[in-house]
Amino acid sequence: MKAFVSLFLCCVLVTPAGAQTPAPAPAVPGASGERTPVVSYQTGFRGAYYPASVSNVDFRDSTRIRDLIRAGNIYLSLQDAIALALENNLDLQLQRYGVGMAATDTVRALGGGTLRGVPLTANEAPAGVSGPGAPLINSAATGSTPQVNGATSFSDAQFVQQAQDNLSVTGTFPFSTGPVIPQYDPVITGQFLAQHLTTPETSTLITGTPALVANSLNGNLGYAQGFSTGTQVTAGFLNSRTDNNSSRNLINPFINSGLSVTVTQPLLRGFGKDLNRRFILIAQNSEKVSASIFRYQASITVAGVIRLYTDLVSLNEDLGVKRETLATAQRLVEDNRSKVDQGTLAPIELTRALAQVAAARQDQINADGFVRQQELILKDVLTRDSASDPVVHAARIIPTDTLKIIEPPAQPAEELVKTAFEFRPDFIAAKLQLTNAEISLKGSLNGIRPQLDIVASATNNGLAGAANPNFVSSAITSGAPNALLGYGGGLGSAIEQILRRDYPSYSIGVNLTLPLRNRTAQADLARDELQLRQTQVRERQLENQIRLEVEDALIALQRTRAAWEAAAETSKLQAQSLEIEQERFNNGLSTNFLIIQYQNFVAQARSSEVAALGNYVKARSRLDSVMGIVLRANGVSVGEALQGKISRASTPVIPPVAPSGGTPAAPPIVPPASR
Repeated sequence: MKAFVSLFLCCVLVTPAGAQTPAPAPAVPGASGERTPVVSYQTGFRGAYYPASVSNVDFRDSTRIRDLIRAGNIYLSLQDAIALALENNLDLQLQRYGVGMAATDTVRALGGGTLRGVPLTANEAPAGVSGPGAPLINSAATGSTPQVNGATSFSDAQFVQQAQDNLSVTGTFPFSTGPVIPQYDPVITGQFLAQHLTTPETSTLITGTPALVANSLNGNLGYAQGFSTGTQVTAGFLNSRTDNNSSRNLINPFINSGLSVTVTQPLLRGFGKDLNRRFILIAQNSEKVSASIFRYQASITVAGVIRLYTDLVSLNEDLGVKRETLATAQRLVEDNRSKVDQGTLAPIELTRALAQVAAARQDQINADGFVRQQELILKDVLTRDSASDPVVHAARIIPTDTLKIIEPPAQPAEELVKTAFEFRPDFIAAKLQLTNAEISLKGSLNGIRPQLDIVASATNNGLAGAANPNFVSSAITSGAPNALLGYGGGLGSAIEQILRRDYPSYSIGVNLTLPLRNRTAQADLARDELQLRQTQVRERQLENQIRLEVEDALIALQRTRAAWEAAAETSKLQAQSLEIEQERFNNGLSTNFLIIQYQNFVAQARSSEVAALGNYVKARSRLDSVMGIVLRANGVSVGEALQGKISRASTPVIPPVAPSGGTPAAPPIVPPASR
């Protein structure tokens, strides 16, 4: 008995040779400052019983933002803004976890499990204040014409809220799972049972006693594994030791052992490597889908940073225009006050000039508020938790890049559309989802087949034990039982008989399950075919949408270029008109009202020029976005974006001299002649 129990415990509990006892790895942030989640699986026999190690979330901002702070201000170039977003933006961090989840689905499928799916949504950057071209900003407080009617709210929630893009083309309903996938991970089972039985007998003919008393020990081992052909293999090593008071048994106590192997091979439903590996193929494609979703998130994040940065530059330039307008209005007040004191100008003209100063001051206050709002929104996109760092939280953002005209690619629209089909990550993800839908349909198609399996089994048996001292001889059996039947020994003897195949048993057969009605499988197949057709339609819709977006972006680029050229010319002419009217006023040929009006026209024209240039820059960036090349156009490596660690060094600048009473000035708008 001791030998029997020891053998069982050794088979079940002892680690195979070469396996090491792993220790659970600590959950720590990504190595070397990387933002990519790290998932570590333990190896070895006992490693399967330790949880995977998943790195913690690191909410610290990268050191880059501190490197850019000078004198309490963040001097920020566009490239540094993009690098900060790639390192710190939380939307990108969410997608990094999506890539990790897709990898776990592949591991799950390799073990024979079903899939749990991957995230297919991405978050757009907030709209921001949208630059001086928006109606909210372009309406001057003076009420001068021309003007655009503005919104009444100066703190609209749409400026800071994010929109979400759903990149799924397969719909919200999953495809049917189809035939059951074999369990590829092998399983060892074990059973140990000690039992005492007392059974009253109706006759002594069989047991030789009116009450059969038996003590038994059962120790069994099992092994099961599935294969991609659909084959299921099960093996069992069965052992039992029985000691009873029967006088009819030849040997007592006795050990009964058996080693059996059963192979089940489907021939119709569940047959084939392609069918049974479909979840693995889908999971591997889903990893590529998840990588495309991350690339899409990186693209819209970079595009959003470019837009927000462009708007911040425009807002700063517009604030400069408002300051200049206020200074001009204040000079007019001083001139009018001097003339009123000299008695050459009516006092009402001084009042009008003072009203113009008040309105210009209100415009400057509004413009400064818009700049602060835009800085707040941009800072939220570029940091993980700016509130925890008082220096970063209090710092103002000073953009160091100016708005420039970048010529569009000299290619026909059809070539740009082909580029978009090649590089757009959402289109690549859609193609992969369509492929996964077609793979899933194979499982549904196989599910309507009958179940026809070949089942083969082979068993070797062994029996050993000592002669029963209570054995009663009969006419059939006389003499010593061991001498008659060759039994003797213990568990070792039974195993020897198994290995010698002294008592083999074989079987082979066919199992057939033939549904008389197969409505569930037929309905699943029809539903999945309909969903596949829907996926094909959505993929075509996306293709048409991409073509439309590229052509629309080209039109918008041409329109904004023409609008900027017209606005620049208008600004120049309005400035010349003001100079002429000022000269006429100095000669007594014009009125104070006309001077104020022309000042308003100049201020409006300059703001419109700033807005038009910002709109062109954003339209140019949008063309890169709809073509799927915004990352490449801005020198962004997808690998570095996934790591969240950008190798490009930051470009801090020496702070410029700040104007009196204000923050350091943003770079001035580039004159039209120099563009």
